[in-house]
Amino acid sequence: MLSILLVDDEPSILHAYRRVLDAPEHQLILASSRVEAEEQMRLSRPDVVVLDVHLGDSTGLDTFDSLQRLDARTPIILVTGHGTTDLAIEATKRGAYEYLLKPLDLATLRDLIRQAGESSRRMQTPAVLPEDQVPADGGGDQLIGRCPAMQAVYKQIGRVAAQDVTVLILGESGTGKELVARAIYQHSHRCGRPFLAINCASIPENLLESELFGHERGAFTGADRKRIGKFEQCHGGTIFLDEVGDMAPLTQTKILRLLQEQAFERVGGNETIRTDVRLIAATNADLERQVQDGRFRGDLHFRLKVFTISLPPLRERGDDIELLLQHYLPRYARELGRDVPTLKPETIALLRRYNWPGNVRELQSTVKQLLLGSRDSVISTSMLPPEILAGSTSNPLPSVADQMSQAWERFVNERIAEGSENIYAEAVEQMEREVIPRILKHTGGNQLQSARMLGIARNSLRSRIRTLRIQIGRTVDLDGLDEST
Repeated sequence: MLSILLVDDEPSILHAYRRVLDAPEHQLILASSRVEAEEQMRLSRPDVVVLDVHLGDSTGLDTFDSLQRLDARTPIILVTGHGTTDLAIEATKRGAYEYLLKPLDLATLRDLIRQAGESSRRMQTPAVLPEDQVPADGGGDQLIGRCPAMQAVYKQIGRVAAQDVTVLILGESGTGKELVARAIYQHSHRCGRPFLAINCASIPENLLESELFGHERGAFTGADRKRIGKFEQCHGGTIFLDEVGDMAPLTQTKILRLLQEQAFERVGGNETIRTDVRLIAATNADLERQVQDGRFRGDLHFRLKVFTISLPPLRERGDDIELLLQHYLPRYARELGRDVPTLKPETIALLRRYNWPGNVRELQSTVKQLLLGSRDSVISTSMLPPEILAGSTSNPLPSVADQMSQAWERFVNERIAEGSENIYAEAVEQMEREVIPRILKHTGGNQLQSARMLGIARNSLRSRIRTLRIQIGRTVDLDGLDEST
């Protein structure tokens, strides 16, 4: 449910808001003064605020500033009368989500509130990492996965979150690139400031530059007022640019300058605007190939990939498929008002064998389809979509050798991306971390037998056990993690 704080000192306006916005998915909170607005902001913690500039007990931007001080992440939509647009523009510079002129277009207001609510959700719903507490109801978007490739992603997030550097997230469509961006933001020192997400592929090329950098009045046909862009609006915060491979050359040039100087000009203007934003970018495209083809700037590519995180496709994540099914089945069952069904073992086997070209997003859609189509408490294979039944037979599970090859390819690529100059030693250590605990587990901790199976001297094995901090008791632990599972 989206909670909306509506602030206006005219009862007729508040009544109109209630009539237009009253819906089961909305919780409306009303305030008619600055004092009431501040009190409701503290008590109710709304998702979105709609604020009239002129209140009986406040003028100018005083109320806006006080609400921002209470929570800078809450999107505030400013409502202003004609003749006060300069004030609204100044508020947008300070971080207001958007402003509307009276008389209000209610359809536009509803659409803006929806967009602001989505922005608020991104900032305030945790992208839960494994060490965090997962909500008991399984709600919200969460990073879920225990496979080695996802464990590597979590470690990379932990390493880079506190560092104020640009991050490039690579991965196929539907692998969760935005969730990783949100996790980086939420674990950074900028977590108390705004987080804005822009999909470069969803905004027409001729409008993207204006969306990011703003424009001056008269800059182009239809530019009837000055507009503050996202990089100016998000000063002090974090911007996530999804599908950066779709940016036009001119926009790429301006992004490059922003990364170099934290400065830009609005479209149609010559005033240099300075800002302070952290940029996280993502793409499912092969940027190196685009650089070779002349479709993406090589210097921008280097600036973006200061730190690179590569997300594995779902087909390479093994047991994570079942883990995701266990998470999404009860969640979507609640949303759809259905009982939680059981998946037959053979159904799970087919789902695991499927190639999942749409990755986690496709799995989510499939779970919803199964819930909507189920009439029983058990989901059998006959209920699976045709493409999964067909794809499962034509895409057998990869062999152990294939899985090992894929894991090592990811490991080497990650070390290259992080600029390692000691890859051979790191690869040997990684191999030892994988093999030695499993051999010790197989022998019940018998070092003599383990050394014989490994083909090394017992003293050498003891040395590696100490170096890798392997604990041998009833179970074999590596760095305190139980290797029995």
